[in-house]
Amino acid sequence: MIEMTPFLDRNSEKPLYMQLSNYIKQEILSGRIKSNEKLPSKRSLAQYLGISVNTVLAAYDQLSAEGFIVSKPRQGLYAAVIEEELEFDYPYSQPFLIEEEKETNRVLIDFNSGKVDLVHFPYAIWRKLTIQSLYEDQGELFYNGNRQGERVLREQIAKYLFASKGVRCSPDQIIIGAGTQMLIGLLGMIIGKEQIYALEDPGFHRTRMVLQDLGVRTIPIDLDSDGINLSKLKQSNASVVYVTPSHQFPYGMIMPISRRMELLKWAEENDGYIIEDDYDGEYRYKGNPIPSLQGLDGKGKVIYLGTFSKSLIPSLRISYMVLPPILLERYRKHFTIYKQTASRLHQQTLYYFMKDGYWQSHLNKMRTLYRKKHALLMSSVEKYFGKNVNVIGADSGLHIVLEIKKQIGEAPLIESAIASGVKVYPLSTYFHDTQGSPDSKILLGFGGLTEFEIDRGIQLLKAAWGF
Repeated sequence: MIEMTPFLDRNSEKPLYMQLSNYIKQEILSGRIKSNEKLPSKRSLAQYLGISVNTVLAAYDQLSAEGFIVSKPRQGLYAAVIEEELEFDYPYSQPFLIEEEKETNRVLIDFNSGKVDLVHFPYAIWRKLTIQSLYEDQGELFYNGNRQGERVLREQIAKYLFASKGVRCSPDQIIIGAGTQMLIGLLGMIIGKEQIYALEDPGFHRTRMVLQDLGVRTIPIDLDSDGINLSKLKQSNASVVYVTPSHQFPYGMIMPISRRMELLKWAEENDGYIIEDDYDGEYRYKGNPIPSLQGLDGKGKVIYLGTFSKSLIPSLRISYMVLPPILLERYRKHFTIYKQTASRLHQQTLYYFMKDGYWQSHLNKMRTLYRKKHALLMSSVEKYFGKNVNVIGADSGLHIVLEIKKQIGEAPLIESAIASGVKVYPLSTYFHDTQGSPDSKILLGFGGLTEFEIDRGIQLLKAAWGF
């Protein structure tokens, strides 16, 4: 059993369960209780400390609500992974960086936009379907599969895309890959490195880096209230444009139907292509659904990108793209030398997950959960900041941009937040020219936080920033 020697003051006004939960919390944050280390059972810890089982249960419930411990079915309670990967992508100089070890010990609440709610992931179902995949296939999945991905999974994706996004495609047009970056790299070769790519500015920096690493010329295009600025796109000599119309990253606006039709017209007139990245289009909180660009496209000018990273789990590393017929033919002529990169076992498990109806049930549950978290985030921002901030991009997705109405630079905002135990993220990372980025806006992701952490995190930010 983990050695625990808390001092529990029975004469204190603070309840015993709170004293115990605070002690365990500090042990986890200090690293004395390691991430994923198993905690004692309620009964054994109660007996060891000479307190009631109900006191230990209340302490564990509090720690679970705050996200410090997680329950694994039929295994017990484990310390959560508080800080898996420090990845600031700071554009400014080294003196602004905080030492990794010190930062890890400070971070209590992490507003990371890449994290999702893992507490409600259907572990038991996923485990059962993984075993089923191995049992029924009897080892066939251990060999290399179809270069485009498992046919049965592509069939399920095609059905889902048509029903939910209006994407019209056959399974033959779908290519599965281990993440959107990998697919962007392959797509860059299919379309051709000689083409000039227009990118949203600000926009998804990892796409920009993949294209630049390929040697492709990229042009930043400013945004307006409806998304990418069409007049500036027309003035450029780009023939390919990358957009996130369902939830612009990072500003969060949703491209209206009028702008989508203008963008399709641009592609047709310039014999160009539109890369439509629908990275988290499953989560929308206001308004009616808008058809995908691909579903509106009658000329074969749109490449549709999707992923299961936000809607399921990031580590699954299963993304997909839908190629128009001309690019599909080019892929099959010149690029089938590249083998499939996503695990066949995970693809087969995901196929069962979708076919048996678990996928739709999971999406429905997560939409309800994230809607509640989103509403709480908005109410907490209103409660603690009032009119001292603006919220940008609040209608969909798993993050918002917070604009602080104070003359505080981006680096001081982030550093003071860290000092208060809260990790927030710079917006400047996503600008083509970091010198031109606003310095009073930060990114807040809420998908991986509990409701308690969301409210407490915003409260701590208020104090950190002097409001």
